[in-house]
Amino acid sequence: MLRPLLKRSVRSGFKIQALLHARDGSQLPAHISSRPLARNGSRTASFGIVVTDMTETRRNEEILRALTHRVVQAQEADRRLVALELHDHITQHLCAVLARWAALAAKLPSRATASRAEVRKLSAMLGQTVDEVQRIAHNLRPSVLDEMGLLPALRATCTEFADRTGISLKLASRQWTARLPAEIELALFRILQKALANVEKHARATHVTVHLIRQPGIVQLTIKDDGIGFSTDQPPGKQKENGDLGMLRMRERATYVGGALLIKSALHRGTEIEVRIPLAARPQAGHAD
Repeated sequence: MLRPLLKRSVRSGFKIQALLHARDGSQLPAHISSRPLARNGSRTASFGIVVTDMTETRRNEEILRALTHRVVQAQEADRRLVALELHDHITQHLCAVLARWAALAAKLPSRATASRAEVRKLSAMLGQTVDEVQRIAHNLRPSVLDEMGLLPALRATCTEFADRTGISLKLASRQWTARLPAEIELALFRILQKALANVEKHARATHVTVHLIRQPGIVQLTIKDDGIGFSTDQPPGKQKENGDLGMLRMRERATYVGGALLIKSALHRGTEIEVRIPLAARPQAGHAD
């Protein structure tokens, strides 16, 4: 493996990650880098190699990944609790207020035209409040994700987004019968949520496409918009910190389930987010269009 790299190193150098086999039979994760050295008139090619022991770094990465795992689990538990409280208590109370308000409005005399008009406005406001609370509860923890799986949850989210924002959205996917692992479904759903939130806040897009593909050994989610795009050196949004945090959260979600997230964007050329997550070997379910 090293020989062709050394030949290339004479011209341009290289950087690789490798497992080195120690004499005691253990494996040592290492980062190997090489660069050509100045010949100073000599005909002999010279190069320098630096081998860095990555054992401690890998250990720290595992600790960080475990910590992220616990944080995500705590966040989802809190989201589920708040969603249940909103759905089971706040929404029911608002609906009761709306029903009582409608009953009270029906008792107004017909000649009270101004009062009836005001009552209609307040009833509409209460109805909008109920819808908004239900939307927030759904975003916190959609029951369709738990009960029916990823694809129906993505469809519901995309439909709600398009209806609310007026942005054209197309979801393309083939139906499958087998469920993905719960953590992978949740990660992909949260990434889509964050990506669509970024489109709504920053992209100024008119059209979004979402592709979900499941192949043997991998599932891939791609979200692409035709918005203003951004330089990958400068995340979108007025506050760079918020842009960085949003990108970081999406990457953490992908990494958390062993996947990778790639963001492609350029000014005035839209943005594409691609998530690829490996799947453990398991019997393949039948597919249908």
